[in-house]
Amino acid sequence: MCGRYRLSRRKQLVEEYFDAASGDEDWGPRYNIAPTQPVPVIRQHPREPVRDLSLVRWGLVPSWAKDTSAAARMINARSETAAAKPVFRDALRFRRCLVPADGFYEWSRTGKAKQPYCFEVNDGELFAFAGLWDRWRDPNGTAVETCSILTTAPNAVTAPVHDRVPVILDPDSYDLWLDPGMNNAAAASEMLKPYDARAMQCYPISTRINSVANDDEECSRPVEIANAQNRLFT
Repeated sequence: MCGRYRLSRRKQLVEEYFDAASGDEDWGPRYNIAPTQPVPVIRQHPREPVRDLSLVRWGLVPSWAKDTSAAARMINARSETAAAKPVFRDALRFRRCLVPADGFYEWSRTGKAKQPYCFEVNDGELFAFAGLWDRWRDPNGTAVETCSILTTAPNAVTAPVHDRVPVILDPDSYDLWLDPGMNNAAAASEMLKPYDARAMQCYPISTRINSVANDDEECSRPVEIANAQNRLFT
């Protein structure tokens, strides 16, 4: 799964990297992004060749939902079944997005303890999760936009820590993933593969990440751990 991630770049750098334009919404570097919080996503403008960068809430609420109570359980969508699930299938066809990040976190259990790890691509460069989004309206007609991050099977780097990981899209797939004219769920699902392990790295971090109140560089700084846990990767 993906329950916490990092986007430590400034808004302007994200705009430049993904060639996306944004409005007045502003945000700064984040090191401990958690479910139900506002997160930046990138979507293709439906009528113009322009990518839009905006904030939506993490935890998908389908347009037909009665309320937002299930949002915290919809932060992830399994790539293998999204096309068949009512809550995700239309979004997979018509409402795909990129979720920018430069790291994500998973926990490995050793006895009663859980050790967090940070995963990066090419020493911390920007990348994008495969995301889905939807627009729900409250009883007053106010629109609430939300998103979910797709997950897949682990690769050789992530498998020792967790059996599900977020889908990191190959940059060559960005245009097709965002294309509003591409509504073939099977073709979209073909892009949802484990990322190349040779381009990834993993290291243990402090348990500061466990608290959503902590959101600073220390959350993803490498730490030393006991030899018993080092055996995960030997």
